[in-house]
Amino acid sequence: MDALDQRIISRLVADARASYAEIGSDVGLSAPAVKRRVDKLLDQGVLQGFTAVVDPEALGWGTEAFVEVHCHGNVPAHRIRTGLEPLPEVIAAYTVSGQADAIVHLRAADIHHLEEAMERLREVDFVSRTVSTVVLSRLLERQPQAD
Repeated sequence: MDALDQRIISRLVADARASYAEIGSDVGLSAPAVKRRVDKLLDQGVLQGFTAVVDPEALGWGTEAFVEVHCHGNVPAHRIRTGLEPLPEVIAAYTVSGQADAIVHLRAADIHHLEEAMERLREVDFVSRTVSTVVLSRLLERQPQAD
């Protein structure tokens, strides 16, 4: 990946709907040259796709929490993932260092829905306990930028 690829990625992160011609104008390439580079970045897995970013509150899922998950014994990551996948409120999950085995990001319609989701999370067979932190407000959230 060279400097031109990084500039193309930065432009796509800023506006994924920009045309290849618009991007080409910004980075000094023709539209076909930009398309070839974007295709190559997709093939290499540098770009993983294009998506619409939706405001969760507009969909009625404005309550969120981060939950430390502590497991009984040594549970492999793939089993944690398998146990969390059926819970639609889990929008992300990570294995982590420290005392917790995983951190789970939950979204729900309201605090009652969040409580129900957390109860279902605690019912997963390998979960011994959870520690929850409810988000009050988002201060900063951004996508990584290519330099």
